[in-house]
Parts: sequence; C-alpha cells; structure tokens
Amino acid sequence: MAPLLEQLRAIDGLVERKTGVFYRRSKAFLHFHVDGDDFYADVRLDGATFERMKVTTKSEQRALLVTVRQALARLSSARS
Repeated sequence: MAPLLEQLRAIDGLVERKTGVFYRRSKAFLHFHVDGDDFYADVRLDGATFERMKVTTKSEQRALLVTVRQALARLSSARS
C-alpha cells in the first residue's frame, strides 16, 4: 500500500489530512478499509457519493489511480 499512497500524494488537488485519508477541497474524497486479506478504497468519483473499489492487487491499484485522476479532471472541469 505504501507505493499507492505515495502516488496518491503526488496527485494535484488531493490533500492527505491523516494517513490514507485524502481530501479534495474541504470534503473527504478517498479513504481505505481492510476486509480480511483485501484492501478497499472508498472514493467520491462523482464528488458526492462514496464508491468502493478493491485495491488489493497492483492492477487494482493502477485502476484506482487512473480512475481518481479521471474523476478529478472531470470534477475540476465541471467547476470551471
């Protein structure tokens, strides 16, 4: 998970207020859960409602990063 957190920390528009808890502006945007041997990210892809994504494997983590970047771009352009 450490490499994933480092990559999330490098994304403009996200601020990590506590370890693994990321905000966009003043609103919680992404945080993590553990369920058994699996890791999950809850992320507000639409800016309003949390969606859960499994992030246990490297490919799932890459998918999260792509999805987060796309969501932030969409949310930023909608605000302009």
